[in-house]
Amino acid sequence: MTVKLNREAYDHAKKLVREGKVVRDVRDDWSEHAPSTDDLSRYLEGEGEAEYSRWFLGVDDDADGEVKARYKFPFSDLEKVHRCAVISGESRASQYNHDEIRDALGDLLKRIDDSD
Repeated sequence: MTVKLNREAYDHAKKLVREGKVVRDVRDDWSEHAPSTDDLSRYLEGEGEAEYSRWFLGVDDDADGEVKARYKFPFSDLEKVHRCAVISGESRASQYNHDEIRDALGDLLKRIDDSD
């Protein structure tokens, strides 16, 4: 599996942080704040793949089948960037050697923390 940085999503996330559309929560909150599978399905059906993809920092071009399987490393609740999602994603990206994604998430975390 080759997961690459989704640059459009990264730019989108940076814009949201600049606009103050951030939830400053802690790492363990992501399990409660993450959108449900049903929420993600409704969003994809209503908005389409292009809009859906903007909420995920990783994209796996080798993934076959379901659109949702292509997108990895969510950073939001589909409205605001969640600090807890960024922290969790950074740890996971590091664990699986997705260095470019890890670095992007580290940058987002710094931007969030510096905007306090």
